[in-house]
Amino acid sequence: KCPVCSNLENKVIDSRLNKEGNSTRRRRECLSCNERFTTYERIEKTLPYVIKKDGRREVFNVEKIRRGILTACKKRPVPMEKIDNMVHKIEVDLHQNYDREVKCKTVGSMVARELRRVDHVAYVRFASVYREFKDVAEFMRELKPMLK
Repeated sequence: KCPVCSNLENKVIDSRLNKEGNSTRRRRECLSCNERFTTYERIEKTLPYVIKKDGRREVFNVEKIRRGILTACKKRPVPMEKIDNMVHKIEVDLHQNYDREVKCKTVGSMVARELRRVDHVAYVRFASVYREFKDVAEFMRELKPMLK
């Protein structure tokens, strides 16, 4: 739809894939007013539903993963590029290995694994909430392997 005259008739002048290859940029020209504009086309991927601890199912939200990682990495020397890479890796893993449903515990384990690889303090922060340690002894059992 032309952004100037709202005409639905237009022609594609040029098409290009973006660097990642996951969207197409198209230059178009309106056949009514000759205005040129750009549209983007991307594949819509469906992610599995997340089964919460109480049994509820909710649509997977990649922003929740990003927020959790950002919170764990707050005031840590973890570049945004690494955070984006962790989020992307988890999202790809979910696409490849889970069709319809995934338990929230599985998603939490994926986040913990990535954080442990990148920053031990961020991992401990995340694990303390995600794993719901009952006491200091449980917490210490988690920390011991990292101290070696």
